[in-house]
Amino acid sequence: MRITGCGHASVFLETAHGTVLTDPWVNPAYFGSWFPFPDNSGLDWDTLGKADYLFVSHLHRDHFDPETLRKHISKKTTVLLPEYPTSELEDSLRDCGFTSFVKPRSGEVVDLDGLEIMIQALTSPTDGPIGDSSLWLSDGHYRVLNQNDARPSELSEFRELGPVDAYLIQFSGAIWFPMVYELPQRAKAAMGLTKRERQFDRTLRYIEEMDARFVFPTAGPPCFLDDELWGFNDIFGDESNIFPDQLVFLDWLREKGHDEGRLLLPGTRADVTDPACSVVHPYEPQTIYASNETKTAYLRDMKERRQPEVEAAKATWPHPEIDILASLQEWFTPLLEASVHIADGIDGGVRFTFEDAPVEEGGRGDVDILIDFVERNVRPYDGEKVRYRFRTRRAYVEQLIAEHEIDWVNSLFLSCRFSAQRIGPYNEFVYVFFKCLSEERLNYAEGWFLEQNSAQAAETIVLADDDGTRWEMQRRCPHLKADLSRFGTVADGVMTCQMHGWKWRLSDGKCLSSVGHDLRCAPEGESVPGAEPVPHDAHRGHHDAEAESA
Repeated sequence: MRITGCGHASVFLETAHGTVLTDPWVNPAYFGSWFPFPDNSGLDWDTLGKADYLFVSHLHRDHFDPETLRKHISKKTTVLLPEYPTSELEDSLRDCGFTSFVKPRSGEVVDLDGLEIMIQALTSPTDGPIGDSSLWLSDGHYRVLNQNDARPSELSEFRELGPVDAYLIQFSGAIWFPMVYELPQRAKAAMGLTKRERQFDRTLRYIEEMDARFVFPTAGPPCFLDDELWGFNDIFGDESNIFPDQLVFLDWLREKGHDEGRLLLPGTRADVTDPACSVVHPYEPQTIYASNETKTAYLRDMKERRQPEVEAAKATWPHPEIDILASLQEWFTPLLEASVHIADGIDGGVRFTFEDAPVEEGGRGDVDILIDFVERNVRPYDGEKVRYRFRTRRAYVEQLIAEHEIDWVNSLFLSCRFSAQRIGPYNEFVYVFFKCLSEERLNYAEGWFLEQNSAQAAETIVLADDDGTRWEMQRRCPHLKADLSRFGTVADGVMTCQMHGWKWRLSDGKCLSSVGHDLRCAPEGESVPGAEPVPHDAHRGHHDAEAESA
């Protein structure tokens, strides 16, 4: 068994029963904002593309790269396809020319001529672009779990299949929070530091639960070459940066007593058959990672080579022929009228300002609209109070309209080419709406929320507060069903789910991180509605975190 790093979440797996290529991503993503780091464009993608099997975990553009798939990946390869509720991933792969698919049921082990695989598909509206997935495989000698940036609520399905030799897992940020929020720099830095700590803590929890022989931090970080985004790179000694590189995490992991971590650069070969899992790098890692100065020099060289790709794309984004307001009224109004749970969850207006230079300065001026989730319409903004406001450039939304991009999270928001303001807690329904700009996606999300709201999970646990108070509560997190017996901690009357950092006030069950996700809870001995107690003593701890994550 050998693992070759191919950049970001992409690896080439050589097993006793065939080869597997995962998530090949080379080209800039999200309006040219993200690039793989370190640069992987020099790899021999035509050779890598001759793999027996291809696994694309989900449709986020740092995992699904249509240009690379069309140009370099053999159409004779067999695609290992997650079982998602919609056919979008399969349709997109067929558009790239693939015709051979294996689509096992989620959690089902399938034997492919000696290579056993199992794909776990996550299917909530907040998992990736309507879905994320992990790939487990075994060639009869060694087992690999590629979790990439999926966040399963538990790992029991994988642990039951036996000890894992190689565990590939995300450790770095993949989101726009908190950088794009219009906040004082001190507040933004504090939130970034908390998020960075939380993503490291979460990854450590997974690593300790999986107890694999070797761990490979993957699926990040991206790098940012455009001047307006350059400050997002982790080259300034800023501990609040949410995009730390692989060596930063590996050093942190060793400080926590874990020496099983291994570095995968693009082109690195890791021999899993070796008891020490020896790695051979294509170049000395310290040529990049020795200091912020060496990393900056590497990025500047990469910018000189690859930024022209972005400049060429930028020239295609403006579409002055598009009437933004009329287009969005035609597009969004039927979705707003069909929305129930999402609209009720937002319960107000979202202001979106599309900015351009004033007409007198040669620009086309701003377009300022209100998306009203109460009246269910789109109209010019007229001074209404709103809890959410976004600003971006006219050219970006014109491109979204021209392409009829049904997922603005998987395009505009992840580009970080916008700014945001909000009053009150994070509201996940806002981002779910902008992820579901098609009838199919909206109907799926509405059905999912209906099922969650109507289902009464009877099982409960008991967690102890710092002062000894014991609280009975539903076992599954109201957000994304994480098992609170493992991910829940209580301190000062607040329960924190460390899967995503969401918090609940135990005195009344109100969610402090978002809206629409109350927790059923009560002091031990009092009645919890719709529940049958299954006591479970919890570990102690407290971990502050912000709710937003991709």
